[in-house]
Amino acid sequence: MMYLDKSPQLVETRVFSSMPAEFRRPGVSSKWADANRGGHPVDCFIEGPSFKSGNLYVVDIPFGRIFRISPDGIWSLIIEYDGWPNGLKIAPDGRVLVADYMNGLMELDPQRGTIRPLLGHRNSESFRGCNDLHIATNGGIYLTDQGQTGLHDPTGRVFRLCPDGRLDCLISNGPSPNGLVLSPDEAVLFVAMTRDNSIWRVPLMRDGGVAKVGRFSLFFGTSGPDGLTMDQKGRLFVAHASLGHVFVMAPNGETIARIKSCAGATCTNLVLEAANGTLLITESSTGSVLMADLAHLP
Repeated sequence: MMYLDKSPQLVETRVFSSMPAEFRRPGVSSKWADANRGGHPVDCFIEGPSFKSGNLYVVDIPFGRIFRISPDGIWSLIIEYDGWPNGLKIAPDGRVLVADYMNGLMELDPQRGTIRPLLGHRNSESFRGCNDLHIATNGGIYLTDQGQTGLHDPTGRVFRLCPDGRLDCLISNGPSPNGLVLSPDEAVLFVAMTRDNSIWRVPLMRDGGVAKVGRFSLFFGTSGPDGLTMDQKGRLFVAHASLGHVFVMAPNGETIARIKSCAGATCTNLVLEAANGTLLITESSTGSVLMADLAHLP
């Protein structure tokens, strides 16, 4: 995390809403926790915040659940199914798309409480474990295939599912590709490489390929950057999964602000509520959704 003339501005958070006790599962083991939390049970692990019709949607990875949170913070369960939903985004046409570690790319019908697979493999090969997605204005879907990759096995992939159904592999050497977001002009893709503790900058070429991919920023910690979002000024918001912060990066990569969690240290994902100038953050270790006022950001 680098800055030039001014140290990053500190922005505080408050809890918007936490998962109610009735939905938590204390002491319940899960195969997800066995693999990703050293076998220690978790009562929930929320991720993937996205807005639809004024409500906030979040996923609960280990127990295959998707929730709707009303503007006044009331939780309701939409679906529980056999999967590990991770990223969730709302398409321009209103569809709710889910990156599911177990099942691939899925589509949720919130009204019916059903979910169906859209893309479960590439060339008959299963995904390693899909993590997050970003949807372009033309409906194209950028998808990270993270699995258990890392510096020991930098084979994580980033895909683009084009509107015509073509599936392009843009990155195949990623050490744990996670959150991703396009620049406002959609000419550059930013990807969180969690186990590299960095953000990669991926220029998108006119021929559909990528070139001159590089590190945009570098972090530290026992985990790394997770969810990403970007505003129309080109400021990149990085949720860090072990430092208890969201870091705000200027277009040149300088850290201009740090948004501090008032709950735990596991900031996994985030979404901008542009109309109110606020940021909502999933803090997964406590099952809380945090809120920050962005009105005075530099």
